[in-house]
Amino acid sequence: MSARLKPTRLEYVVDGVKLRSQLSAAALENLGDEAAQRKAALDVLKAALFRGRMIAKERLENGAGGIETARLLSGVTDEVVCALYDFTTVHIFRARNPTEGERLALMAVGGYGRGTLAPYSDLDLLFLRPYKQTAHAESVIEYMLYALWDLGFKVGHASRTIEECIKLSREDYTIRTSILEARRLTGDEMLADELIKRFRGEVVKGTGAEFVAAKLKERDERHARAGASRYMVEPNVKEGKGGLRDLNTLFWIAQYLHPGETLERVMQLEMFDRREIRSFIVAFDFLWATRCQLHFATGRPEERLSFDLQPEIARRMGYGDRGDAPAVERFMRRYFLIAKDVGALTRVFAAKLEADRVKIAPKGISRFIPGRSVKRKPLAEPGFHEIGGRLDVDADIFEGDPVNLLRLFRIADQRNLDLHPDAFTAASRSMNLITSAVRRDRHAAKVFLDILARGRDPRTTLTLMTEAGVLGRYLPEFGRIVAQMQFNMYHSYTVDEHTLRAVGVIADIAAGRLPDDHPLATQIMPLIADREALFLAMLLHDTGKGGAGGQEVAGARAARQACERLGLERSKIELVAWLVEHHLVMSDYAQKRDVSDPRTVADFARIVQSPERLRLLLVLTVADIRAVGPGVWNGWKGQLLRELYSATEAVFRGGRGSDAAAALRRYQENAAYDARVRLAKADAGAEPWGDAMEDAYFTAFTDDEVLTHARLALAASGGPGSAAEGRVRRDLNVSEVVVAAADRPRLFVDLAEAITGAGANVVGARVFTSRGGQALDVFYVQDVTGAPFGASDERALGRLAKALACAARGEPVVRERRRQDLGRAAAFAITPAVMLDNEASELSTVVEASGRDRPGLLAGLARTLSDAGLLITSAHIDGYGERAVDCFYVVDADGEKLTDARKGNALKAALLATLNDSEADSTGGRRGNLQRARASVAR
Repeated sequence: MSARLKPTRLEYVVDGVKLRSQLSAAALENLGDEAAQRKAALDVLKAALFRGRMIAKERLENGAGGIETARLLSGVTDEVVCALYDFTTVHIFRARNPTEGERLALMAVGGYGRGTLAPYSDLDLLFLRPYKQTAHAESVIEYMLYALWDLGFKVGHASRTIEECIKLSREDYTIRTSILEARRLTGDEMLADELIKRFRGEVVKGTGAEFVAAKLKERDERHARAGASRYMVEPNVKEGKGGLRDLNTLFWIAQYLHPGETLERVMQLEMFDRREIRSFIVAFDFLWATRCQLHFATGRPEERLSFDLQPEIARRMGYGDRGDAPAVERFMRRYFLIAKDVGALTRVFAAKLEADRVKIAPKGISRFIPGRSVKRKPLAEPGFHEIGGRLDVDADIFEGDPVNLLRLFRIADQRNLDLHPDAFTAASRSMNLITSAVRRDRHAAKVFLDILARGRDPRTTLTLMTEAGVLGRYLPEFGRIVAQMQFNMYHSYTVDEHTLRAVGVIADIAAGRLPDDHPLATQIMPLIADREALFLAMLLHDTGKGGAGGQEVAGARAARQACERLGLERSKIELVAWLVEHHLVMSDYAQKRDVSDPRTVADFARIVQSPERLRLLLVLTVADIRAVGPGVWNGWKGQLLRELYSATEAVFRGGRGSDAAAALRRYQENAAYDARVRLAKADAGAEPWGDAMEDAYFTAFTDDEVLTHARLALAASGGPGSAAEGRVRRDLNVSEVVVAAADRPRLFVDLAEAITGAGANVVGARVFTSRGGQALDVFYVQDVTGAPFGASDERALGRLAKALACAARGEPVVRERRRQDLGRAAAFAITPAVMLDNEASELSTVVEASGRDRPGLLAGLARTLSDAGLLITSAHIDGYGERAVDCFYVVDADGEKLTDARKGNALKAALLATLNDSEADSTGGRRGNLQRARASVAR
């Protein structure tokens, strides 16, 4: 980080006296030519404004603070606006003998009134007049507004009398807040002073409680709009939870409750201790620096730290790579720790309000009414009491027994009580009492496990513990991932927030609240013998991120350390560590491998080893995927996991000593025989087709689906040579398109290109070929929003089916290579990778290609495989934000695996070239010269 610069004096940046003399000279030199006067004046003001902004920018880049920068920009703007006012009222519309009605005061209100301004912030101005609008005042205001707009300002303005200001501020809290921060810039001083005096006496006095309630309701609504979590990985610096607006809300309330006091004075009213005052200043300064850098980097009032801007802002803020931690992730972790501090400061502030009897609080700090006496109700647990519907503590309870820091949260959970702000503040200030001895205390472990595995609402309770700093202090392995961010588009939340949400998903499954979304997990949850191990594994599953040896190995190591400290028995420690180390295995096998291949299930069963582990891993995987972010979990992924679970469960039913692959083959043979019999009974004409299809086909589809496929295949062979039909599968969140045609080289390629041409994305594909040489390809597709393709337009799905039928017959497919603007995704530097595996399947070579996701990638990879003389027997498509992972099962023209090393290396090179094409495309849609950073591959 750059060394801190000392603040500079405003006159060194913009000399107000010199500026006014330049404006006077411009007016006199162009006397009689109003247009020339205006142009000359604007040139002078633009030069002053540009100089001021450039000095502020340079100082910020060289270590100046965020608050200093915001005040400097506000000071520069003050000088420009006041000089423009003087120019307008002296040289353009001078009132030599102004009447009472022509008095005018110019006031800064809103954010500008606070004396802090971002480079491209709106300018909020109030033109205050004593009576109704006069021609003179109207001319001055109009001239100034047009000049300010020409200077590039976005001006929010109002022209009102004092009476209008008082009346409107009583009716509208937004106006009331803007006038609360009003300060005079120039003009009639008595007029401005009268407004402030009357506002405090007629609006503010006696209305503190209602103002607090209104501001906090407004805050809650703002959080809901911007994203309720302060740990969303693309935060809004101004409006988001934990952002500048939250700190401003504290300012407004403090100013309103203590009118006339400076902010520095308000903060000394026994509200904050020394450490919290420092946190307040540091947070405010960091957020302002970040916001100013955002504005300077984009040249506009950008408030959101989107992915494409994060690396650039990290660079401008002085962050560099450190070991395996890239600069962008270090910067963003700092941002989220600041946001966490803002949340804690808000609670401390609420405690002060409680002490002043401004509010009652059955629901946090969101309900305020005038104070009244509140009864104190002692609880059975010594040292704890209930007050106003919330849990509070006696003085020195934590010093007497630090385990009470954990008991506080267990009691709140058991009794369904919110924490009193005083209790939360006391816990936060006492977290250092949790020492290594407390971490190894068996009573503390019992309390903690009660919260985690047997709590009423573990997610909410653990979130409160994290906000107070208690959870990270008690469980250092978790503390290391608090506020940690992964620089990719797959995760919507920080690592700790994702983890706590995943714990909440397991709790919801256990309580039976998600039977429709997760029927299998809900069904098997009662069969799980060790829920404690499940919840511990979920809480610790990502603690290895950034650790030595890789995420899974480092996570297992961290899990063992944590569980040993908790005093668990050895078998449970090893189970938790195994779950953490293998928490990605089930999703990898389900989404990247062919579950109908006996080797896939045999290998997976060999890793899992027991039905209990299978059940634990299924629930863990479901919760992990669902907690990644909105829209990541869908019915298609659920179906893949259920298929893998059922196939593996069938292997375990065959007995421990059985050959898993052989057991699955016997299962497929028996299922296929029964399905063929049923198909023949349903439609005798379909019997030959059924006999020619491979056994694995029948385990993948229901009887009704098999009958539909058979009739489609018969229609294709008896007519034009191909047929296709589609249907929306809302249960899987995909549309299913089935294509029947004579098999031929490049068939899959042509079909994939047709799908791309229709604007659909393939999320899965199943490829079957009968012994008679007829192909049956089943594609699962979505639109660009992640919804089933054609769900809102049935004709689009019909057109896609028609296009696929034509492509299957070999008719030309329209290929349109379009250079795309990747927007936010362009910030990620992605290293393509290709892997060939001859051990994952008995009959095929598995090709796994990973690189930047883009429309047409599947078709491009399939074309490369086809050009190499390979036939695709199965395709599995997975995506992790900006990165796609496409897996293909392939054989050569003789139906054999690709075993020639030279051909394998040539194939790798060709596939990497295809993947690099999409990476090269990513540079075309980038804005300006913004910094890039490598995308995190951690999941």
